[in-house]
Amino acid sequence: MPQPPSPPRTPPEWPHCGRGTSPEDPVGCRGIHVRGHSACLAHLTDSDRDAYLTGLTPGADINHSGTSFSESLLDALLVPLLDPATRRPRLGNAVFESAVFTGDAKFDAATFSGDARFEEATFREGAWFGPATFRGYAGFEGATFMGHTTFFSAIFLGEAHFMSVAFDTAEFVSVAFMSDATFAFTIFEADARFGLATFTGNASFRSATFERDAQFESATFTGNADFRSTTFERAVSLGPLVCAGRVHLSRAVFGGPVTLSLAARRLECQRTRWSATAELRLRYATVDFAHAVFEYPLTIAAEVGSFALSDGQPMAEPAFASTPNAAVRVASLRGVDAAHLVLADVDLSECLFTGTVHLDQLGLEGACSFAKVPSRTRWRRWHPLRFTERRTLAEEHHWRANRPTAPQGWNVAVFGAGHVGPAQLAAVYRALRKTFEDGKNEPGAADFYYGEMEMRRHDHTGTKRAERGLLCSYWLLSGYGLRASRALGWLAAAMLITIVLLMGFGIPNDDPKQEATGTMPRGGGAVTLEVHKADPREPTGDRFTGERFEKALNVTLNSVVFRSADQDLTTSGTYIEMTSRITEPILLGLAALATRNRVKR
Repeated sequence: MPQPPSPPRTPPEWPHCGRGTSPEDPVGCRGIHVRGHSACLAHLTDSDRDAYLTGLTPGADINHSGTSFSESLLDALLVPLLDPATRRPRLGNAVFESAVFTGDAKFDAATFSGDARFEEATFREGAWFGPATFRGYAGFEGATFMGHTTFFSAIFLGEAHFMSVAFDTAEFVSVAFMSDATFAFTIFEADARFGLATFTGNASFRSATFERDAQFESATFTGNADFRSTTFERAVSLGPLVCAGRVHLSRAVFGGPVTLSLAARRLECQRTRWSATAELRLRYATVDFAHAVFEYPLTIAAEVGSFALSDGQPMAEPAFASTPNAAVRVASLRGVDAAHLVLADVDLSECLFTGTVHLDQLGLEGACSFAKVPSRTRWRRWHPLRFTERRTLAEEHHWRANRPTAPQGWNVAVFGAGHVGPAQLAAVYRALRKTFEDGKNEPGAADFYYGEMEMRRHDHTGTKRAERGLLCSYWLLSGYGLRASRALGWLAAAMLITIVLLMGFGIPNDDPKQEATGTMPRGGGAVTLEVHKADPREPTGDRFTGERFEKALNVTLNSVVFRSADQDLTTSGTYIEMTSRITEPILLGLAALATRNRVKR
């Protein structure tokens, strides 16, 4: 329970009653003088008080700053303010600054036609403001509510300020804030309930403290919702709620389990601290978790359908009626330790990963999407460029778009994204590749292996020139063992070149014939023969005939599978075949490797 504030030792700025002074309290009663008297309402004589109350009419302006109200005195003040038509209190400008309510303060169904000023007021028992209507400014800055407080179904047409307030149990269920509302630096020592509340303007809970449960089920925020530097010491359930603007949770501290169900344009969670398990189920939102701290598992998941209310009905989302896609996008995970983080069905096409710790332990569930390389063929100067389809990082887009010779199609960096180079991106790709491999998704890991190799090939600081040369060859021949069509294309080209060279230089005009020579001994006896075969002669005449093509094709096909054809070749043809038997099986192997990397599980 909040403790009552100590009375200041300095007198208030208004003419005050001064009754009951003592050495401990030299100021005495701080109640403002009733007009025409030298005492506050609590210390007026009975006859003077009755005369004052008789002169009040519904809608009258009143000022009882610093006055101490018992429950009976407050009831006596509100009776002459009852509207004859509604039988409910109707006040004009009502000033209760620094007032002390020693009993229950019952402003049930009251209408404050002007400003309602309760700054620094103290409510020692219950405070009842439901369903009151505040037509003007409602100020409760610095107030202390020591008992149960309810604003159930209250309506605030003007700005509502509850800054630096201390609440015991606070109930704002079904409250309508039609303008800005601020609860900044407020302390909720017991449960705080904002279920079904509507915030039409901006709502600020900045640096507030929720020491027990905080509940915002079915709340609606038309403007921004600011919870920056707020402390939730116990379990918190935010939502399901709808916010047409931004929800700010940056630097907030969550000491207990968290359940957040939210449909919003953007969710800011920079430098938040989560000291217990948390589940964030989101719709439409772009989430920024830069430098957040997770001590326990935290899940960020996209909710496919509308959130269900407690009665089973879907929650209305009028602010997003024109937004057909409810996808959830993650903007940044920089500085995050991802060992306890799980992402499910979110869009990572704009996410900044550089600086994320333990990225290889990130959990990816469902259909998490990444950025794509530019589609279609692009032209750079005089030659075309075509990027094979693959998943890529937003930061690679930014790096490539920043290069002087970059073709169109790469996304430029947003303000504040910073600049990273291939050395940093290679490590990010390597970590994400391991994440997919650990999830038994080898085809998915292939794209990140390709990205890692690309960054190493372009890294002029950490990769040696010889290594970059090897990587360039590996990329050119087979796309790092991931592009089967490229390897097959080179294989076809190598085979065609081999066939042409064999037809032109390797296959002789005629196959050499064998000749046997020997000596017949006189008088008979054994005959010894020596078989000779002439060397194949270089071809002459028409070299490109169907017969020669068939012979060259046979030699080439055997070379691909590392076999030797029974075909006589010229000296040049022998060297051509040897080269073919080395290069073409390698290209075939690269094509097989690329196919395997794309289909294995």
